[in-house]
Amino acid sequence: MLTVIMECRDQEPELAQTLGVLVAGAVEGLVSDVVVLDHGSRDGTSRIADAAGCRFYVQWDIKDVLRAVRGEWLLLVEPGARPSHGWIDEIAEYIALNKVPARFSASRYYRRPFYQRIGRKLPPLENGLLMPKRIAIAVAKSGMELDQFAVGQKPRQLASEIIPSWVARQTRVGEAAASG
Repeated sequence: MLTVIMECRDQEPELAQTLGVLVAGAVEGLVSDVVVLDHGSRDGTSRIADAAGCRFYVQWDIKDVLRAVRGEWLLLVEPGARPSHGWIDEIAEYIALNKVPARFSASRYYRRPFYQRIGRKLPPLENGLLMPKRIAIAVAKSGMELDQFAVGQKPRQLASEIIPSWVARQTRVGEAAASG
C-alpha cells in the first residue's frame, strides 16, 4: 500500500487536480491514504483535503506523521503534479519487486522552454519521489520539509511520466489574467 504526502500553502486548485488523479489509485487499492501538510493556507485547501478524505495537518512533526501513515511506501509529490497514464500498475509492480527509491520520468509533453532548462536545477520533488517508509523514517528529522527527503537519494527512474506542478500553477495564473 502507498501513502501520498504533499505540502501545501494556498494551493487549493492544484491540490484538487492531484487528488483527482489519485482517486484511481485508491479505487485500484494502491493508495491507502493521503496526507496534506499545510503551511498556513488561507484558501479552501483544508476543505478540499477534508472532502477527499485526506489527513490534514497544520502543525506536525514529520517523524510522527511518518509513523502514523498506513502505507509501507510513500509518494511525495507537489500539489498540482499529476502522474500520467499507467502509473498505478507500474508503481504497484515496482513496490512489489524493489526496495529503493524511484521517481517518475519527466513529461515529454510538458517541458519548460529550452532556455529555462539550461543550468537550472529541478526542484527536488518536481518528478515526485517514491520511497519505502522505513528509509523515510531513518532520515527524518524534526522540522524537515518533504523536499529534503530527496537529498542524498539516488532514485531509479520509472517509465511512467508526471505532469509537473508548475503546469497547474501556470494554467491558474493564465486563467486569472484572462478573467481579470
